[in-house]
Amino acid sequence: MSSSHLHEANEQRRRVHHEADVVVVGAGVFGCAAAFALAKQGRSVLLLERWLKEPDRIVGELLQPGGVSALEKLGMADCLEGIDAVPVYGYQVVYYGNGVQIPYPEDAGAAAQGGFHQSKNEKSSRPVGKAFHHGRFISQLRKACADQPNITIVETEVTDTITSTVSTQVLGVESRTLNPATGEKEKDYYFGQLTIIADGYASKFRKQFIDKTPIVKSKFYALELIDCPLPCPNHGTVILGDSSPVLLYQIGTHETRALIDVPEGLKTATPAKGGVRGHIKDVILPSLPKAVQPCFEAAIADGKIPRSMPNSFLPPSTQTEKGVVVLGDAMNMRHPLTGGGMTVAFNDVVLLAELLSPERIPSLADTDKIQAAMKEFHWKRKNLSSIINILAMALYSLFAANDSQLKALQKGCFQYFKKGGNCIDGPSGLLAGIIRQPIVLVYHFFAVALLSIWIVMQNTMGSFLGLWKFPLAIEQSVLIFWKACVVIFPFIASELRT
Repeated sequence: MSSSHLHEANEQRRRVHHEADVVVVGAGVFGCAAAFALAKQGRSVLLLERWLKEPDRIVGELLQPGGVSALEKLGMADCLEGIDAVPVYGYQVVYYGNGVQIPYPEDAGAAAQGGFHQSKNEKSSRPVGKAFHHGRFISQLRKACADQPNITIVETEVTDTITSTVSTQVLGVESRTLNPATGEKEKDYYFGQLTIIADGYASKFRKQFIDKTPIVKSKFYALELIDCPLPCPNHGTVILGDSSPVLLYQIGTHETRALIDVPEGLKTATPAKGGVRGHIKDVILPSLPKAVQPCFEAAIADGKIPRSMPNSFLPPSTQTEKGVVVLGDAMNMRHPLTGGGMTVAFNDVVLLAELLSPERIPSLADTDKIQAAMKEFHWKRKNLSSIINILAMALYSLFAANDSQLKALQKGCFQYFKKGGNCIDGPSGLLAGIIRQPIVLVYHFFAVALLSIWIVMQNTMGSFLGLWKFPLAIEQSVLIFWKACVVIFPFIASELRT
């Protein structure tokens, strides 16, 4: 059978019989990329999405250089074109009004650091990230899938999985599809050798296949600032002060996203204090750079409570079910402070496509090979995902410091960045998703802890005459080092579990 006839036969099989090699649930970041990658390998793919209109979300707007490179590797780099995407060259951290620039590392050396050897982005003199409106980017990903002859996209609401009557193997999904003639949603069924569930942070299938529950300790409240002068253009800006961190990054020619972290139970956000709006107006607004304040004030002038998203932490899980895998944010999440979620997703898809390639697994109905591949996937992805996960959660603990030890670590982190050189290149390479050696993260984290201890000892004892305070300085140092261990080791442990 010729290639064109095979495409037509598979298309009819998907359209008429609702059968494919792969059923992907969720046409978001992970779902679209996975569908596209597997379809390029010749797999027949059904991509199911409950709502195909352009989404309007407040996260998923920053793609780190390591994510741009993965998108390039997947053959989807064109999805960043035509959406008014803004180049991102690094970060700017503003600590109580003082700023330090943290550019992505020059000549990152992807081959040496574990990135993509053939990536144009990582081989450039300085890697570049991209920031954009989330909905526009998703629309481009869906368009790329729609143009792929091995993919059929269906707007349908998936409600359940279909399990074999003689085993626990998942055979496909049940859904509700709108009947244009009646205007009513009717039951529908879609079958595949492998079902990939990628229905996002609010996954309805997570409880069915994963025994872990997301932990939420704060929310991001979002504003869109118009023509806002940033302290350092084309850099993500993190503002630190007495409250939790605020993020600023440009997502279009005229638009800048502001994300305000509000922890649960925050006293300055209680109803008596005016709620979240009161916190934003009375605490956050005065702490922002003077140039940003007019645009920020204009954005909250409508009197509404800004839209919000929960900041979730969900450690990864090994996928061992037959016929189904749960991936993307449905399986693993971290605090969005570092903007690493999509970078993890696209790199996961690159690895997944490699492990499920027809050369390795000719038939996706071979559940034993699929299970073996997913176990390998769980551990291989950690070179990058564990770094992004741990870095996001550890940095958030420091940047949202709520006790004296964390405040000391926060100050030490800022002073560490101010040293420049490898004190910037290492952390920024980790943030960028380019350096893929977890030991580098551990090294820099404890280097920050030791610098924090040195600063506290200097501040406690002062000059030589303050030696009598040495016991107090030692006590504070031990507490800081202990706090550093308490911050990072639970997250490291979560990555070592299956």
